Amino acid sequence: MKNVKESANFIWSIADLLRGDYKQSDYGKIILPLTVIRRLDCVLQSTKEDVLKKYEHLKTTNVENVDPILNKTAGLKFHNKSLFDFDKLIADPNNIAANLRNYINGFSEDAREIIEQFEFENQINKMDEANLLFMVVKRFQEVDLHPDRISSMEMGYMFEELIRKFAEISNETAGEHFTPREVIKLMVNILFLNDRDILTKKGITKTIYDCCAGTGGMLSVAEEYLHELNPDARLEVFGQELNPESYAICKSDLLIKGQNASNIKKGNSISEDQLSHEKFDYLITNPPFGVKWEKFGKKVKDEHESLGHGGRFGAGLPSVSDGSFLFLMHLMSKMKPEGSRLAIVFNGSPLFSGSPSKTKNESSIRQWIIENDLLEAVIALPNQLFYNTGISTYIWVISNHKPKNRKGKVQLINGVDFFKKMSKSLGDKRNELSDNHIAEITRIYGEFIEGEFSKIFENKAFGYSKVTVERPERNEKGEILKDKKGAPKPDSSLRDTENIPLLMDIQEYMKKEVLPHVPDAWIDESKTAIGYEINFTKYFYQYKPLRSLEEIRADILALEQETDGLLKQVIK
Repeated sequence: MKNVKESANFIWSIADLLRGDYKQSDYGKIILPLTVIRRLDCVLQSTKEDVLKKYEHLKTTNVENVDPILNKTAGLKFHNKSLFDFDKLIADPNNIAANLRNYINGFSEDAREIIEQFEFENQINKMDEANLLFMVVKRFQEVDLHPDRISSMEMGYMFEELIRKFAEISNETAGEHFTPREVIKLMVNILFLNDRDILTKKGITKTIYDCCAGTGGMLSVAEEYLHELNPDARLEVFGQELNPESYAICKSDLLIKGQNASNIKKGNSISEDQLSHEKFDYLITNPPFGVKWEKFGKKVKDEHESLGHGGRFGAGLPSVSDGSFLFLMHLMSKMKPEGSRLAIVFNGSPLFSGSPSKTKNESSIRQWIIENDLLEAVIALPNQLFYNTGISTYIWVISNHKPKNRKGKVQLINGVDFFKKMSKSLGDKRNELSDNHIAEITRIYGEFIEGEFSKIFENKAFGYSKVTVERPERNEKGEILKDKKGAPKPDSSLRDTENIPLLMDIQEYMKKEVLPHVPDAWIDESKTAIGYEINFTKYFYQYKPLRSLEEIRADILALEQETDGLLKQVIK
Protein backbone atom coordinates (compact mmCIF):
# COMPACT_ATOMS: atom_id res chain seq x y z
CA MET A 1 0.00 0.00 0.00
CA LYS A 2 3.09 2.25 0.20
CA ASN A 3 2.87 3.00 -3.56
CA VAL A 4 -0.79 3.94 -3.21
CA LYS A 5 -0.21 6.42 -0.37
CA GLU A 6 2.82 7.97 -2.07
CA SER A 7 1.04 8.32 -5.43
CA ALA A 8 -2.22 9.58 -3.87
CA ASN A 9 -0.29 12.19 -1.86
CA PHE A 10 1.70 13.21 -4.94
CA ILE A 11 -1.46 13.61 -7.04
CA TRP A 12 -3.16 15.45 -4.19
CA SER A 13 -0.17 17.84 -4.01
CA ILE A 14 -0.74 18.76 -7.70
CA ALA A 15 -3.96 20.44 -6.55
CA ASP A 16 -1.78 23.07 -4.82
CA LEU A 17 -0.92 24.46 -8.28
CA LEU A 18 -4.62 25.27 -8.77
CA ARG A 19 -4.91 27.34 -5.61
CA GLY A 20 -6.05 30.89 -6.39
CA ASP A 21 -7.22 30.16 -9.95
CA TYR A 22 -9.73 27.49 -8.93
CA LYS A 23 -12.14 27.08 -6.04
CA GLN A 24 -11.20 24.13 -3.84
CA SER A 25 -14.51 22.45 -4.67
CA ASP A 26 -13.48 22.40 -8.36
CA TYR A 27 -10.08 20.74 -7.93
CA GLY A 28 -11.59 17.33 -8.69
CA LYS A 29 -12.68 18.50 -12.18
CA ILE A 30 -9.00 18.57 -13.18
CA ILE A 31 -7.27 16.05 -10.93
CA LEU A 32 -9.68 13.12 -11.47
CA PRO A 33 -9.78 13.17 -15.31
CA LEU A 34 -6.01 13.66 -15.57
CA THR A 35 -5.46 10.74 -13.18
CA VAL A 36 -7.63 8.56 -15.45
CA ILE A 37 -5.87 9.80 -18.63
CA ARG A 38 -2.42 9.26 -17.09
CA ARG A 39 -3.42 5.75 -15.99
CA LEU A 40 -4.57 4.93 -19.54
CA ASP A 41 -1.33 6.46 -20.90
CA CYS A 42 0.84 4.26 -18.64
CA VAL A 43 -1.12 1.14 -19.60
CA LEU A 44 -0.65 1.82 -23.33
CA GLN A 45 3.03 2.80 -23.06
CA SER A 46 4.64 -0.53 -24.03
CA THR A 47 2.58 -1.00 -27.22
CA LYS A 48 2.32 2.66 -28.32
CA GLU A 49 4.99 2.42 -31.05
CA ASP A 50 3.44 -0.77 -32.47
CA VAL A 51 0.00 0.87 -32.57
CA LEU A 52 1.36 3.93 -34.41
CA LYS A 53 3.18 1.73 -36.97
CA LYS A 54 0.08 -0.39 -37.53
CA TYR A 55 -2.03 2.79 -37.90
CA GLU A 56 0.34 4.21 -40.55
CA HIS A 57 0.13 0.92 -42.44
CA LEU A 58 -3.70 0.81 -42.18
CA LYS A 59 -3.92 4.29 -43.73
CA THR A 60 -2.57 2.77 -46.97
CA THR A 61 -5.32 0.13 -47.02
CA ASN A 62 -9.09 0.23 -47.59
CA VAL A 63 -9.92 -0.83 -44.02
CA GLU A 64 -12.65 1.50 -42.72
CA ASN A 65 -12.98 0.39 -39.10
CA VAL A 66 -9.42 0.36 -37.77
CA ASP A 67 -10.38 0.27 -34.06
CA PRO A 68 -10.60 -3.54 -33.57
CA ILE A 69 -7.22 -4.02 -35.33
CA LEU A 70 -5.50 -1.32 -33.27
CA ASN A 71 -7.05 -2.69 -30.05
CA LYS A 72 -5.58 -6.07 -30.93
CA THR A 73 -2.17 -4.48 -31.54
CA ALA A 74 -2.41 -2.75 -28.14
CA GLY A 75 -3.47 -6.07 -26.57
CA LEU A 76 -6.33 -4.25 -24.82
CA LYS A 77 -9.93 -3.19 -25.39
CA PHE A 78 -8.75 0.35 -26.26
CA HIS A 79 -5.83 2.20 -27.88
CA ASN A 80 -4.54 5.71 -28.68
CA LYS A 81 -3.49 6.57 -32.22
CA SER A 82 -2.32 10.15 -31.55
CA LEU A 83 1.40 10.78 -32.01
CA PHE A 84 1.43 12.20 -28.47
CA ASP A 85 1.77 10.66 -25.05
CA PHE A 86 2.60 12.41 -21.74
CA ASP A 87 6.36 12.41 -22.50
CA LYS A 88 5.82 14.05 -25.91
CA LEU A 89 3.26 16.53 -24.51
CA ILE A 90 5.76 18.07 -22.10
CA ALA A 91 8.42 18.21 -24.81
CA ASP A 92 6.39 20.99 -26.51
CA PRO A 93 5.30 23.48 -23.80
CA ASN A 94 4.18 26.17 -26.26
CA ASN A 95 1.48 24.04 -27.89
CA ILE A 96 0.33 22.11 -24.83
CA ALA A 97 -3.42 22.86 -25.20
CA ALA A 98 -3.69 21.88 -28.90
CA ASN A 99 -1.48 18.81 -28.41
CA LEU A 100 -3.43 17.63 -25.33
CA ARG A 101 -6.67 17.89 -27.34
CA ASN A 102 -5.07 15.93 -30.17
CA TYR A 103 -3.93 13.29 -27.69
CA ILE A 104 -7.38 12.93 -26.05
CA ASN A 105 -9.05 12.69 -29.50
CA GLY A 106 -6.61 9.90 -30.38
CA PHE A 107 -8.23 7.51 -27.90
CA SER A 108 -10.58 4.87 -29.23
CA GLU A 109 -14.30 5.44 -28.71
CA ASP A 110 -14.78 3.62 -25.37
CA ALA A 111 -11.90 5.45 -23.71
CA ARG A 112 -12.94 8.81 -25.17
CA GLU A 113 -16.48 8.37 -23.85
CA ILE A 114 -15.00 7.84 -20.37
CA ILE A 115 -12.96 11.08 -20.56
CA GLU A 116 -16.01 13.01 -21.84
CA GLN A 117 -17.87 12.24 -18.58
CA PHE A 118 -15.53 14.63 -16.75
CA GLU A 119 -16.29 17.52 -19.15
CA PHE A 120 -12.55 18.09 -19.09
CA GLU A 121 -12.56 19.98 -22.41
CA ASN A 122 -13.92 23.04 -20.53
CA GLN A 123 -10.89 23.04 -18.22
CA ILE A 124 -8.16 22.89 -20.92
CA ASN A 125 -8.66 26.52 -22.07
CA LYS A 126 -9.13 27.80 -18.54
CA MET A 127 -5.87 26.21 -17.35
CA ASP A 128 -4.01 27.28 -20.48
CA GLU A 129 -5.08 30.91 -20.02
CA ALA A 130 -3.93 30.79 -16.38
CA ASN A 131 -0.56 29.34 -17.50
CA LEU A 132 -1.26 26.22 -15.46
CA LEU A 133 -1.82 23.56 -18.11
CA PHE A 134 1.82 22.72 -18.83
CA MET A 135 2.78 22.66 -15.12
CA VAL A 136 -0.12 20.36 -14.21
CA VAL A 137 0.47 17.95 -17.13
CA LYS A 138 4.19 17.87 -16.29
CA ARG A 139 3.46 16.87 -12.69
CA PHE A 140 1.21 14.05 -13.92
CA GLN A 141 3.93 12.88 -16.29
CA GLU A 142 6.16 12.43 -13.22
CA VAL A 143 3.84 9.90 -11.54
CA ASP A 144 3.99 6.26 -12.67
CA LEU A 145 0.52 4.69 -12.67
CA HIS A 146 1.40 1.53 -14.58
CA PRO A 147 -0.49 -1.61 -13.35
CA ASP A 148 2.87 -3.31 -12.64
CA ARG A 149 3.44 -0.65 -9.98
CA ILE A 150 -0.13 0.07 -8.87
CA SER A 151 -2.63 -2.77 -9.23
CA SER A 152 -6.25 -2.29 -10.20
CA MET A 153 -7.29 -2.80 -6.56
CA GLU A 154 -4.76 -0.19 -5.38
CA MET A 155 -5.89 2.22 -8.08
CA GLY A 156 -9.41 1.87 -6.72
CA TYR A 157 -8.14 2.82 -3.26
CA MET A 158 -6.36 5.81 -4.75
CA PHE A 159 -9.44 7.13 -6.54
CA GLU A 160 -11.49 6.67 -3.39
CA GLU A 161 -8.89 8.54 -1.35
CA LEU A 162 -8.87 11.42 -3.86
CA ILE A 163 -12.68 11.55 -4.06
CA ARG A 164 -12.90 11.51 -0.26
CA LYS A 165 -10.48 14.45 0.01
CA PHE A 166 -12.26 16.47 -2.69
CA ALA A 167 -15.62 15.74 -1.07
CA GLU A 168 -14.26 16.83 2.32
CA ILE A 169 -12.94 20.19 1.13
CA SER A 170 -16.16 20.95 -0.75
CA ASN A 171 -18.41 19.72 2.09
CA GLU A 172 -20.02 17.03 -0.04
CA THR A 173 -20.78 13.49 1.02
CA ALA A 174 -18.07 11.09 -0.04
CA GLY A 175 -20.25 8.23 1.17
CA GLU A 176 -22.22 8.34 -2.06
CA HIS A 177 -19.14 7.06 -3.79
CA PHE A 178 -17.79 4.09 -1.92
CA THR A 179 -17.89 1.44 0.79
CA PRO A 180 -14.90 0.50 2.99
CA ARG A 181 -13.01 -2.36 1.34
CA GLU A 182 -13.14 -4.53 4.45
CA VAL A 183 -16.97 -4.38 4.43
CA ILE A 184 -16.96 -5.38 0.75
CA LYS A 185 -14.57 -8.28 1.52
CA LEU A 186 -16.97 -9.55 4.18
CA MET A 187 -19.94 -9.30 1.79
CA VAL A 188 -18.06 -11.08 -1.00
CA ASN A 189 -16.84 -13.79 1.43
CA ILE A 190 -20.43 -14.49 2.44
CA LEU A 191 -21.76 -14.38 -1.14
CA PHE A 192 -19.23 -16.96 -2.36
CA LEU A 193 -18.97 -19.12 0.79
CA ASN A 194 -21.51 -21.83 -0.05
CA ASP A 195 -20.50 -21.87 -3.72
CA ARG A 196 -16.83 -22.74 -3.32
CA ASP A 197 -17.31 -26.15 -4.98
CA ILE A 198 -18.83 -24.55 -8.08
CA LEU A 199 -16.40 -21.63 -8.20
CA THR A 200 -13.27 -23.78 -8.12
CA LYS A 201 -14.26 -25.68 -11.28
CA LYS A 202 -12.07 -25.09 -14.33
CA GLY A 203 -13.26 -22.49 -16.82
CA ILE A 204 -16.31 -21.43 -14.79
CA THR A 205 -17.95 -18.09 -15.70
CA LYS A 206 -20.25 -16.27 -13.28
CA THR A 207 -21.90 -12.84 -13.33
CA ILE A 208 -22.15 -10.16 -10.64
CA TYR A 209 -24.12 -6.89 -10.65
CA ASP A 210 -23.99 -3.70 -8.56
CA CYS A 211 -26.84 -1.23 -9.16
CA CYS A 212 -24.99 1.60 -7.32
CA ALA A 213 -21.56 0.77 -8.74
CA GLY A 214 -19.72 3.95 -7.67
CA THR A 215 -16.07 3.70 -8.71
CA GLY A 216 -16.44 -0.09 -9.00
CA GLY A 217 -14.99 -1.09 -5.60
CA MET A 218 -17.46 -3.90 -4.94
CA LEU A 219 -17.04 -5.38 -8.41
CA SER A 220 -13.22 -5.19 -8.18
CA VAL A 221 -13.05 -6.92 -4.79
CA ALA A 222 -15.40 -9.68 -5.98
CA GLU A 223 -13.35 -10.21 -9.14
CA GLU A 224 -10.06 -10.26 -7.21
CA TYR A 225 -11.44 -12.70 -4.63
CA LEU A 226 -12.70 -15.13 -7.26
CA HIS A 227 -9.37 -14.95 -9.08
CA GLU A 228 -7.57 -15.90 -5.82
CA LEU A 229 -10.01 -18.77 -5.34
CA ASN A 230 -9.67 -20.01 -8.89
CA PRO A 231 -7.39 -18.33 -11.48
CA ASP A 232 -9.30 -20.21 -14.22
CA ALA A 233 -12.67 -18.78 -13.20
CA ARG A 234 -14.10 -15.68 -14.83
CA LEU A 235 -16.41 -13.20 -13.15
CA GLU A 236 -18.18 -10.97 -15.63
CA VAL A 237 -19.09 -7.71 -13.90
CA PHE A 238 -22.10 -5.49 -14.56
CA GLY A 239 -23.17 -2.24 -12.95
CA GLN A 240 -25.04 1.02 -13.19
CA GLU A 241 -23.94 4.34 -11.72
CA LEU A 242 -25.59 7.77 -11.61
CA ASN A 243 -22.58 10.03 -10.85
CA PRO A 244 -20.70 10.75 -14.14
CA GLU A 245 -17.20 10.89 -12.57
CA SER A 246 -17.67 7.67 -10.60
CA TYR A 247 -19.14 6.00 -13.69
CA ALA A 248 -16.09 7.05 -15.73
CA ILE A 249 -13.63 5.77 -13.11
CA CYS A 250 -15.46 2.45 -12.85
CA LYS A 251 -15.57 2.05 -16.62
CA SER A 252 -11.88 2.93 -17.11
CA ASP A 253 -10.91 0.25 -14.57
CA LEU A 254 -12.89 -2.37 -16.51
CA LEU A 255 -11.40 -1.25 -19.80
CA ILE A 256 -7.85 -1.63 -18.46
CA LYS A 257 -8.60 -5.07 -17.02
CA GLY A 258 -9.96 -6.31 -20.34
CA GLN A 259 -13.50 -6.62 -19.01
CA ASN A 260 -16.42 -5.56 -21.18
CA ALA A 261 -16.70 -1.86 -20.27
CA SER A 262 -20.10 -1.59 -21.98
CA ASN A 263 -21.50 -3.71 -19.08
CA ILE A 264 -21.35 -0.53 -16.95
CA LYS A 265 -24.34 1.71 -17.60
CA LYS A 266 -24.90 5.33 -16.66
CA GLY A 267 -28.06 6.59 -15.00
CA ASN A 268 -30.41 5.98 -12.09
CA SER A 269 -30.96 2.21 -11.83
CA ILE A 270 -34.41 2.64 -10.25
CA SER A 271 -35.94 5.09 -12.73
CA GLU A 272 -33.94 4.08 -15.84
CA ASP A 273 -32.90 0.45 -15.45
CA GLN A 274 -30.57 -0.14 -18.40
CA LEU A 275 -30.12 -3.86 -17.76
CA SER A 276 -33.83 -4.59 -17.46
CA HIS A 277 -33.77 -8.03 -19.08
CA GLU A 278 -30.58 -9.32 -17.43
CA LYS A 279 -30.33 -11.85 -14.58
CA PHE A 280 -27.18 -12.41 -12.50
CA ASP A 281 -25.59 -15.09 -10.30
CA TYR A 282 -24.52 -12.61 -7.62
CA LEU A 283 -25.86 -9.17 -6.69
CA ILE A 284 -24.16 -6.75 -4.34
CA THR A 285 -24.62 -3.08 -3.43
CA ASN A 286 -24.43 -0.33 -0.85
CA PRO A 287 -27.29 2.01 -1.79
CA PRO A 288 -27.34 5.58 -0.46
CA PHE A 289 -28.99 5.64 2.99
CA GLY A 290 -32.23 7.53 3.53
CA VAL A 291 -32.50 8.94 0.01
CA LYS A 292 -35.79 10.61 -0.95
CA TRP A 293 -37.24 9.24 -4.18
CA GLU A 294 -40.06 11.67 -5.03
CA LYS A 295 -38.01 12.96 -8.01
CA PHE A 296 -38.72 9.73 -9.88
CA GLY A 297 -41.73 8.73 -7.79
CA LYS A 298 -44.22 8.68 -10.67
CA LYS A 299 -42.28 6.00 -12.62
CA VAL A 300 -41.95 3.81 -9.52
CA LYS A 301 -45.63 4.14 -8.54
CA ASP A 302 -46.78 3.47 -12.11
CA GLU A 303 -44.66 0.29 -12.25
CA HIS A 304 -45.97 -0.82 -8.83
CA GLU A 305 -49.61 -0.26 -9.81
CA SER A 306 -49.58 -1.48 -13.42
CA LEU A 307 -47.17 -4.42 -13.24
CA GLY A 308 -47.48 -5.59 -9.60
CA HIS A 309 -45.27 -8.65 -9.09
CA GLY A 310 -44.65 -8.69 -12.85
CA GLY A 311 -42.47 -5.64 -12.24
CA ARG A 312 -39.89 -4.89 -9.58
CA PHE A 313 -42.00 -3.29 -6.88
CA GLY A 314 -44.99 -5.60 -6.45
CA ALA A 315 -44.22 -6.26 -2.77
CA GLY A 316 -44.85 -2.63 -1.78
CA LEU A 317 -43.42 0.87 -1.76
CA PRO A 318 -41.29 2.33 1.06
CA SER A 319 -41.96 5.82 2.38
CA VAL A 320 -40.82 8.59 0.03
CA SER A 321 -38.20 9.70 2.56
CA ASP A 322 -36.16 6.48 2.29
CA GLY A 323 -35.77 4.52 -0.94
CA SER A 324 -33.49 1.78 0.47
CA PHE A 325 -36.00 -1.02 -0.18
CA LEU A 326 -36.40 0.06 -3.83
CA PHE A 327 -32.77 -0.95 -4.45
CA LEU A 328 -33.28 -4.32 -2.76
CA MET A 329 -36.44 -5.09 -4.76
CA HIS A 330 -34.67 -3.94 -7.94
CA LEU A 331 -31.81 -6.38 -7.27
CA MET A 332 -34.17 -9.21 -6.34
CA SER A 333 -35.91 -8.85 -9.72
CA LYS A 334 -32.56 -9.74 -11.31
CA MET A 335 -32.00 -13.04 -9.50
CA LYS A 336 -31.85 -16.13 -11.71
CA PRO A 337 -34.76 -18.56 -11.17
CA GLU A 338 -32.25 -21.41 -10.73
CA GLY A 339 -30.58 -19.59 -7.85
CA SER A 340 -28.77 -16.32 -7.06
CA ARG A 341 -27.30 -14.76 -3.95
CA LEU A 342 -27.47 -11.14 -2.89
CA ALA A 343 -25.77 -8.95 -0.26
CA ILE A 344 -26.83 -5.37 0.47
CA VAL A 345 -25.81 -2.80 3.13
CA PHE A 346 -28.66 -1.02 4.94
CA ASN A 347 -28.99 1.26 7.94
CA GLY A 348 -31.38 0.19 10.72
CA SER A 349 -34.54 1.64 9.17
CA PRO A 350 -35.48 -1.27 6.81
CA LEU A 351 -35.53 -3.66 9.83
CA PHE A 352 -38.59 -2.06 11.39
CA SER A 353 -39.97 1.03 9.56
CA GLY A 354 -43.58 0.97 8.39
CA SER A 355 -46.46 -0.82 10.08
CA PRO A 356 -49.20 -3.06 8.60
CA SER A 357 -51.76 -1.07 6.63
CA LYS A 358 -54.00 -1.29 3.59
CA THR A 359 -51.29 0.28 1.42
CA LYS A 360 -48.28 -1.96 0.87
CA ASN A 361 -45.29 -0.44 2.65
CA GLU A 362 -41.97 -1.50 4.27
CA SER A 363 -43.78 -4.00 6.51
CA SER A 364 -45.36 -5.77 3.53
CA ILE A 365 -41.99 -5.78 1.70
CA ARG A 366 -40.41 -7.53 4.71
CA GLN A 367 -43.40 -9.90 4.85
CA TRP A 368 -43.01 -10.78 1.17
CA ILE A 369 -39.25 -11.38 1.52
CA ILE A 370 -39.54 -13.51 4.68
CA GLU A 371 -42.69 -15.48 3.76
CA ASN A 372 -41.10 -16.36 0.41
CA ASP A 373 -38.12 -17.71 2.42
CA LEU A 374 -35.65 -15.35 0.73
CA LEU A 375 -33.95 -13.80 3.80
CA GLU A 376 -30.97 -15.89 4.81
CA ALA A 377 -29.21 -13.67 7.35
CA VAL A 378 -28.87 -10.17 8.77
CA ILE A 379 -25.46 -9.14 10.11
CA ALA A 380 -25.13 -6.15 12.44
CA LEU A 381 -21.86 -4.30 11.77
CA PRO A 382 -19.88 -2.11 14.20
CA ASN A 383 -20.62 1.63 14.22
CA GLN A 384 -18.30 4.20 12.63
CA LEU A 385 -17.19 1.93 9.78
CA PHE A 386 -18.31 4.27 7.00
CA TYR A 387 -16.73 7.54 5.85
CA ASN A 388 -19.83 9.72 5.96
CA THR A 389 -21.88 8.24 8.79
CA GLY A 390 -21.37 6.79 12.25
CA ILE A 391 -24.81 5.11 12.36
CA SER A 392 -25.56 1.40 12.75
CA THR A 393 -25.37 -0.61 9.54
CA TYR A 394 -26.47 -4.12 8.60
CA ILE A 395 -25.74 -6.55 5.79
CA TRP A 396 -28.82 -8.39 4.51
CA VAL A 397 -28.10 -11.71 2.79
CA ILE A 398 -30.81 -12.86 0.37
CA SER A 399 -31.00 -16.13 -1.53
CA ASN A 400 -33.71 -17.71 -3.70
CA HIS A 401 -32.02 -21.09 -3.41
CA LYS A 402 -31.31 -21.62 0.30
CA PRO A 403 -29.34 -24.69 1.42
CA LYS A 404 -31.60 -27.35 3.02
CA ASN A 405 -30.54 -26.59 6.62
CA ARG A 406 -31.42 -22.88 6.21
CA LYS A 407 -34.88 -23.37 4.69
CA GLY A 408 -37.63 -21.67 6.71
CA LYS A 409 -35.07 -19.97 8.96
CA VAL A 410 -33.27 -16.64 9.35
CA GLN A 411 -29.90 -16.19 11.05
CA LEU A 412 -29.10 -12.98 12.94
CA ILE A 413 -25.41 -12.27 13.58
CA ASN A 414 -24.33 -9.63 16.07
CA GLY A 415 -20.99 -8.32 14.80
CA VAL A 416 -21.08 -4.93 16.56
CA ASP A 417 -18.02 -5.67 18.70
CA PHE A 418 -15.88 -7.08 15.87
CA PHE A 419 -13.70 -4.07 15.12
CA LYS A 420 -10.40 -2.38 15.83
CA LYS A 421 -9.83 1.34 16.30
CA MET A 422 -8.08 3.08 13.41
CA SER A 423 -4.86 4.95 14.19
CA LYS A 424 -6.25 7.91 12.20
CA SER A 425 -9.91 8.69 11.50
CA LEU A 426 -11.15 9.15 7.94
CA GLY A 427 -14.19 11.43 8.14
CA ASP A 428 -16.69 9.55 10.34
CA LYS A 429 -14.77 6.31 9.90
CA ARG A 430 -12.98 5.55 13.18
CA ASN A 431 -13.28 1.75 13.22
CA GLU A 432 -12.33 -1.01 10.81
CA LEU A 433 -12.73 -4.77 10.45
CA SER A 434 -9.46 -6.71 10.55
CA ASP A 435 -8.93 -9.84 8.41
CA ASN A 436 -9.53 -11.87 11.58
CA HIS A 437 -12.87 -10.14 12.18
CA ILE A 438 -13.93 -10.84 8.58
CA ALA A 439 -12.90 -14.50 8.96
CA GLU A 440 -14.73 -14.82 12.31
CA ILE A 441 -18.03 -13.33 11.06
CA THR A 442 -17.79 -15.51 7.91
CA ARG A 443 -17.21 -18.59 10.11
CA ILE A 444 -20.21 -17.78 12.35
CA TYR A 445 -22.36 -17.36 9.24
CA GLY A 446 -21.04 -20.55 7.62
CA GLU A 447 -21.46 -22.76 10.71
CA PHE A 448 -25.12 -21.72 11.10
CA ILE A 449 -25.38 -22.65 14.76
CA GLU A 450 -26.71 -20.72 17.76
CA GLY A 451 -24.14 -19.03 19.97
CA GLU A 452 -23.21 -15.78 21.68
CA PHE A 453 -23.17 -13.88 18.37
CA SER A 454 -25.60 -15.98 16.36
CA LYS A 455 -29.35 -16.53 16.78
CA ILE A 456 -31.51 -18.64 14.47
CA PHE A 457 -35.26 -18.11 14.13
CA GLU A 458 -38.16 -19.57 12.22
CA ASN A 459 -39.36 -17.15 9.53
CA LYS A 460 -42.67 -16.64 11.36
CA ALA A 461 -40.87 -15.42 14.51
CA PHE A 462 -40.62 -11.95 12.89
CA GLY A 463 -44.33 -11.76 12.01
CA TYR A 464 -47.20 -10.44 14.09
CA SER A 465 -50.91 -9.78 13.77
CA LYS A 466 -51.85 -6.18 14.37
CA VAL A 467 -55.30 -6.61 15.92
CA THR A 468 -57.87 -3.95 16.71
CA VAL A 469 -59.30 -4.37 20.21
CA GLU A 470 -62.77 -2.86 20.60
CA ARG A 471 -64.76 -2.06 23.74
CA PRO A 472 -68.49 -1.32 23.90
CA GLU A 473 -70.02 2.12 23.99
CA ARG A 474 -72.15 2.63 27.13
CA ASN A 475 -74.87 5.10 28.05
CA GLU A 476 -74.89 7.26 31.17
CA LYS A 477 -76.26 4.36 33.20
CA GLY A 478 -73.34 2.17 32.11
CA GLU A 479 -75.49 0.00 29.83
CA ILE A 480 -73.96 -1.37 26.61
CA LEU A 481 -75.38 0.20 23.44
CA LYS A 482 -76.27 -2.19 20.61
CA ASP A 483 -76.35 -1.79 16.82
CA LYS A 484 -79.24 -2.83 14.54
CA LYS A 485 -78.08 -6.45 14.56
CA GLY A 486 -78.02 -6.53 18.35
CA ALA A 487 -74.20 -6.59 18.57
CA PRO A 488 -72.38 -4.24 20.98
CA LYS A 489 -71.54 -0.84 19.41
CA PRO A 490 -67.76 -0.16 19.55
CA ASP A 491 -66.62 3.00 21.33
CA SER A 492 -63.96 4.57 19.07
CA SER A 493 -62.47 6.51 22.01
CA LEU A 494 -61.65 3.20 23.77
CA ARG A 495 -60.30 1.50 20.64
CA ASP A 496 -56.77 0.08 20.92
CA THR A 497 -54.38 -2.07 18.89
CA GLU A 498 -52.17 -4.98 19.96
CA ASN A 499 -49.28 -6.61 18.10
CA ILE A 500 -49.59 -10.36 18.71
CA PRO A 501 -46.72 -12.62 17.52
CA LEU A 502 -47.72 -15.02 14.72
CA LEU A 503 -46.30 -17.90 16.77
CA MET A 504 -48.91 -17.17 19.45
CA ASP A 505 -52.62 -18.01 19.33
CA ILE A 506 -54.62 -14.74 19.23
CA GLN A 507 -57.46 -15.97 21.49
CA GLU A 508 -54.90 -17.35 23.97
CA TYR A 509 -53.18 -13.96 24.02
CA MET A 510 -56.49 -12.18 24.61
CA LYS A 511 -57.30 -14.49 27.52
CA LYS A 512 -53.95 -13.92 29.20
CA GLU A 513 -53.04 -10.32 28.37
CA VAL A 514 -56.24 -8.36 27.65
CA LEU A 515 -59.42 -9.82 29.14
CA PRO A 516 -58.17 -9.92 32.78
CA HIS A 517 -57.92 -6.09 32.54
CA VAL A 518 -60.88 -5.32 30.25
CA PRO A 519 -63.32 -8.29 30.27
CA ASP A 520 -65.75 -6.62 27.81
CA ALA A 521 -63.15 -6.31 25.02
CA TRP A 522 -63.29 -8.15 21.69
CA ILE A 523 -61.29 -8.24 18.43
CA ASP A 524 -62.67 -6.76 15.21
CA GLU A 525 -61.23 -9.42 12.89
CA SER A 526 -62.03 -7.44 9.74
CA LYS A 527 -59.29 -4.98 10.74
CA THR A 528 -56.55 -7.55 11.51
CA ALA A 529 -53.37 -6.99 9.46
CA ILE A 530 -50.14 -8.98 9.30
CA GLY A 531 -46.82 -7.21 9.82
CA TYR A 532 -43.15 -8.18 9.97
CA GLU A 533 -40.23 -6.51 11.70
CA ILE A 534 -36.77 -7.56 12.87
CA ASN A 535 -36.13 -6.16 16.33
CA PHE A 536 -32.39 -6.85 16.32
CA THR A 537 -31.58 -5.25 19.66
CA LYS A 538 -34.25 -7.28 21.49
CA TYR A 539 -32.72 -10.59 20.40
CA PHE A 540 -29.23 -9.69 21.58
CA TYR A 541 -30.23 -7.68 24.64
CA GLN A 542 -27.96 -8.36 27.61
CA TYR A 543 -29.36 -7.59 31.04
CA LYS A 544 -27.08 -5.38 33.10
CA PRO A 545 -27.88 -5.51 36.85
CA LEU A 546 -28.63 -2.17 38.49
CA ARG A 547 -25.87 -0.68 40.61
CA SER A 548 -26.23 -1.03 44.40
CA LEU A 549 -27.24 1.95 46.55
CA GLU A 550 -23.82 1.78 48.28
CA GLU A 551 -22.00 2.25 44.95
CA ILE A 552 -24.22 5.18 43.96
CA ARG A 553 -23.82 6.80 47.41
CA ALA A 554 -20.02 6.44 47.25
CA ASP A 555 -19.98 8.11 43.78
CA ILE A 556 -22.13 11.02 45.01
CA LEU A 557 -19.89 11.58 48.04
CA ALA A 558 -16.78 11.50 45.84
CA LEU A 559 -18.35 14.08 43.49
CA GLU A 560 -19.33 16.28 46.45
CA GLN A 561 -15.75 16.27 47.72
CA GLU A 562 -14.46 17.09 44.23
CA THR A 563 -16.89 20.00 43.74
CA ASP A 564 -16.25 21.21 47.28
CA GLY A 565 -12.54 21.47 46.46
CA LEU A 566 -13.32 23.33 43.23
CA LEU A 567 -15.67 25.75 45.02
CA LYS A 568 -12.98 26.58 47.59
CA GLN A 569 -10.55 27.35 44.74
CA VAL A 570 -13.11 29.60 43.01
CA ILE A 571 -13.99 31.45 46.28
CA LYS A 572 -10.29 32.15 46.96
